[in-house]
Amino acid sequence: MTAVRKELRKRRRPLFWVAFLILAAGLVFVVTSGAVQLPGSNFEAADGNLKVDGASPALDWANVVESRKTDKPSGTQDDSFGQGTKEDTPVPTVVNGSIPNNKSDLLNFGVYTETNSSGRFINLFWRRVQAPTGTTNMDFEFNQSSVISSNNSTPVRTAGDVLIQYDLANGGTNPILSASRWVTTGAASQCEASNALPCWNHKVNLTAAGVATGAINTTPILAADSDGLGAMDARTFGEAQVDLAQLGGGAGHCIAFGSAYLKSRSSASFTAEVKDFIAPETVNINQCGSVIIRKVTDPSSDPATTQFGYTKSINTDPSTANTFTLGDGQNKSYNGTVLQGNGYTVNEDTIPSGWEFVSIDCSASSGVTPSISGAQITFDINDPSDVLDCTYHNRARGTIIVQKITDDGSGAFDFTSNTLSPSPFTLTTSGAGAANKDSRTFSNLIPGTFDVAETVPAGWNLVGTPSCSDSSPVSAISLQAGETVTCTFHDARKKGAIDIEKLRKHAASGAGNHPHAGVTFTVTGGELPAAGVTAVTDANGHACVNGLVLSSFVGNYTVTETIPSGYHLSGTNDRSVAVTDESAGCGPESPAPASPDADIQFVNIPLTDITVSVNSQVDGGTSSTIDCGDAGDPVSTGANGDGSKSKLNLEPGTYTCTVVVDP
Repeated sequence: MTAVRKELRKRRRPLFWVAFLILAAGLVFVVTSGAVQLPGSNFEAADGNLKVDGASPALDWANVVESRKTDKPSGTQDDSFGQGTKEDTPVPTVVNGSIPNNKSDLLNFGVYTETNSSGRFINLFWRRVQAPTGTTNMDFEFNQSSVISSNNSTPVRTAGDVLIQYDLANGGTNPILSASRWVTTGAASQCEASNALPCWNHKVNLTAAGVATGAINTTPILAADSDGLGAMDARTFGEAQVDLAQLGGGAGHCIAFGSAYLKSRSSASFTAEVKDFIAPETVNINQCGSVIIRKVTDPSSDPATTQFGYTKSINTDPSTANTFTLGDGQNKSYNGTVLQGNGYTVNEDTIPSGWEFVSIDCSASSGVTPSISGAQITFDINDPSDVLDCTYHNRARGTIIVQKITDDGSGAFDFTSNTLSPSPFTLTTSGAGAANKDSRTFSNLIPGTFDVAETVPAGWNLVGTPSCSDSSPVSAISLQAGETVTCTFHDARKKGAIDIEKLRKHAASGAGNHPHAGVTFTVTGGELPAAGVTAVTDANGHACVNGLVLSSFVGNYTVTETIPSGYHLSGTNDRSVAVTDESAGCGPESPAPASPDADIQFVNIPLTDITVSVNSQVDGGTSSTIDCGDAGDPVSTGANGDGSKSKLNLEPGTYTCTVVVDP
């Protein structure tokens, strides 16, 4: 594989997380000069080559995947710094074609972070065109901002940016590594070279502090051993290592760098002009972990009106409030700002009315194994690569409304439920129709299956099948998150019928009573019109009045016969009747109605008129008296001897009249 193809392959590889804590005191160990690597590291960072020389688990550039960047080819298109640009120049001036093929002409740089149980180490390498004739000065600049400055090449510098400097004295083989930070406030006396802010502050000798080591190749490197970079002359390749975990000064702070680039300087003086550079490469360098809390609601809700409250116990830099709120689809991200620590917690402790906590999904986390108890997450952040990414799932509670409508009348109705509380409960309508209904609302219900049943009171019928607005049966109401289900019960008062039987005496039909057709009856009372309703007996002598509300609601009914001419009613005419059986109804009436509720019988007697007459054959020849035992009897004939007496509307019976004829 050619060096160019190897370079392309490496640039496709993912970048690695690196953590920086730069500049201060509190250092804990010292490394002797010439060590191949810092204690705890497996990377051969000070042997001046790229191949792996030691036994497993030894590392070197040849068997790791680093972030690598290549400079533009030397010549008129090679970019560099110019016009007197120095280390402290806030925005370096970029020019083209000003770097000859000498010790300041750069070719490549690389960054690799090693993490193991003993610590974290950042490894750096640089490569240039040819060996120097004097002092070697390289530095790696790490910037926090991703915003490109006005030179269109390097990022805007931010307070806290870091400069790792790699210096080799004339002819030396052991580099001195030091670090400075970009400062924008405070006294100018803190500057390494200039006397004005912003500037790089005083260098800290990392090598002397025992937290860095490095080397330069003192012999040529063969192409086969160059990890795709190509053959190299002596003193054209350098590498360095910094033990990040052992550098003090950053406790309680997060330093996040988004890019790194390599520069060369013309001499050991910090005020010397800066020469060539290799354009920044994107990196993700941070000592702090990340926490992301997300919110999902069922059903989706408007974040503008529905917010859930959280309390966290997390140390962040910069410090943040310990409470926050989230709505559906929102998240709270502490990206790269969570200091390493143990026993951190996040708790959802404010849930809006009508909602409930369901679960937490932390499967998107990386490097973190949280403990979940209810709505609280407990976790540790032990590494900058640790990411706690958890989603809180909440569900809206539901509402069930039970409503009672009476299709006629009004009443009180009892309901029971095995799943709704309170149970039993009573609904009382104030009249017929939906406008007079009564209802009971059960809110804040956890979604699930519920039931409700009516105890139908005496005198009432349940009309049809009770229905719910979501088509659930009332015995298994399926309540979903955020749903309102209305279940409606219709009742109507029971109704019955009165069957009227009309009989008469009729000698021509034989002895006893016989059906009497065509007789009109009037039924009044209850909720009937004031004039009542009429019914006429059929050929079987029956008349049935249907659809009468039970007397328990409206009182008794009155049945009155319109007595036909020539008949006399046997018994009382205005009959009081109680309708009590809702199963009664008017049906086929041959020979009688089907199960009438009230069966009332009327019997009529045919009437007879009797006339006793006296006719004297000889005008005035006789004189007679007629005595039927009535008031005013006897009745005498007139002067001509003729006369009569009538007895009208007589029921069947034996009647006696005495007639006396005088000479």
